Amino acid sequence: MKKIAVFPGSFDPITTGHEDLVKRAIPLFDKIIVAVGVNSQKKYLFDLEQRLQWLEEVFKDYPTVEVAHFEGLTANFCKTLDSNYLLRGLRNASDFDYEKTISQLNNIVGDGIETIFLISKPEFSHISSTIVREIIKGKGDVSTFVPKAVVI
Repeated sequence: MKKIAVFPGSFDPITTGHEDLVKRAIPLFDKIIVAVGVNSQKKYLFDLEQRLQWLEEVFKDYPTVEVAHFEGLTANFCKTLDSNYLLRGLRNASDFDYEKTISQLNNIVGDGIETIFLISKPEFSHISSTIVREIIKGKGDVSTFVPKAVVI
């Protein structure tokens, strides 16, 4: 059985922290699917097509990384892919508290899906898509916070 991990997120936009997490996880899985979750109730700064394009560009040289998008529950999306793993990053204790609860719910709803946590490297622990969006809205330079393929 192949080890397939789903790394879900809004990636609005993808950050260097996201990129680092996926690259570090590549040796652990046969395939990683970076999946943009679409929530019709949420307002995004960048449209789905742009976010998918960035992800494709960032991971184009990594044959075991695929890009997809989904609506609905992450656990249900995992089932459609025969994925038994979710990949998540932890920057701090607040992330852990939130992600622990979500992982427990996904384990129940997803019939045993395991969440694998990787701790952010110190140089990425202060970066979040939310902060990057605020810098963009304020017309600041985000080049050190997003992969080179992301041109804003």
